[in-house]
Amino acid sequence: MLEAREAAASAFAERREAGLSGVLKITAPNLIGRSIVVPLAVRLMAENPLLKVDLTLSDGIVDIVAVGIDVAIRVATLQESGLIAVKVADNPRILCAAPGHLRAYGAPQTLAELDDHVCLTIHAMDAWVFSRAGERVAKRVAGRLSASSVDAVRAACRAGAGFALLTYWDVAEDLANGSLVAVPIDDAETEPLAIWAVLPTRRHVPARVRHFIDEMKVRLSKSPG
Repeated sequence: MLEAREAAASAFAERREAGLSGVLKITAPNLIGRSIVVPLAVRLMAENPLLKVDLTLSDGIVDIVAVGIDVAIRVATLQESGLIAVKVADNPRILCAAPGHLRAYGAPQTLAELDDHVCLTIHAMDAWVFSRAGERVAKRVAGRLSASSVDAVRAACRAGAGFALLTYWDVAEDLANGSLVAVPIDDAETEPLAIWAVLPTRRHVPARVRHFIDEMKVRLSKSPG
């Protein structure tokens, strides 16, 4: 009942003021949050003087129902739950390395050859997931650096420390400007992930949330390259 009342009041205010209003509560991963969500939120606030944004950046999973989040931006293979998920954009994983590292050490051609290369890993990923002949393959890799955040692994990869498996929108600008290079594997394909907007309910979704999701789709339809 409280949710319905808030949604009705929000819809009335937005019609009356000819713009978005209220507090848009978002959670997003750190890197995508800083590079994509923050600039979009700033633009939406400039276009809608009555709109406020409450943004939580975290590479962990936030319980959006418990903390009252309107929309969570997530990069994952989603599990069954009572939440509502809207696909925003494709976001496949990309095996990549810095040009200098490739010149010095070459590139793996097959999954097996990854064993001969330095790989940069994220704590939550104990294996890199690929697809081969329609089957999921979890390839365990090893290296001298493991970090708790995508941002740290990306920075180390750009500095030439080794190979990283990151999602496209984590490294899109790096691929576009040449600071990182995508490395294809002959006998496997990387995991086809997506960016999702996760909502606590499909009922009484405020206009500010619907508009934010639509604008995210537009932004992510445009590759930096």
